[in-house]
Amino acid sequence: MGHSQADKARSRERILEQAAEQIRDGGLESVSVGKLMRSANLTHGGFYGHFASRSELLVHALERALDDGKAAFEAKSGKATPDFAAVVRSYLSRTHREARTTGCAIAALAGDVARADEPAREAMSAHIERFIGRMDDALGGDDPDKAMFAVSAMIGALVVSRVLANDKRSDAVLAAAKRQLLALHGPE
Repeated sequence: MGHSQADKARSRERILEQAAEQIRDGGLESVSVGKLMRSANLTHGGFYGHFASRSELLVHALERALDDGKAAFEAKSGKATPDFAAVVRSYLSRTHREARTTGCAIAALAGDVARADEPAREAMSAHIERFIGRMDDALGGDDPDKAMFAVSAMIGALVVSRVLANDKRSDAVLAAAKRQLLALHGPE
């Protein structure tokens, strides 16, 4: 008995949802096709009806994780052009630091993607470029280098703060990056 296109689309959606959740929690290499298909209540053999390879799945799951992070970011902002200071304060916060599986997927997965194949790097590159563009707009759009620096500093500070075992030191990294980035922007 065949499945309708709608059933197939729902199954694919469950697979992507589960895979995106897994990579945000455990990284790209955490995804096992067999376990993933069981968690989506599907058979292992059905995987290839949705994806040509594990690599293709990972790119789509990465896109989903990045899109989810972008949507959360935009929902918080609520503005076409984000407020730079508000973005910096939110991004470099304890709350965001602790939101390892629901916060910025770029920060959570950049190390994995740096070692991944070209399609995965291209997927994340596009999201980083959009992030830089949004920060350039927030900074007035007159110096793209500032936006590149700001995005790099925010992602880097968040990653380092998550690595540090000492909460006070982790907080200090966030606070230092926040101060420097807000000074870069100038008085409000």
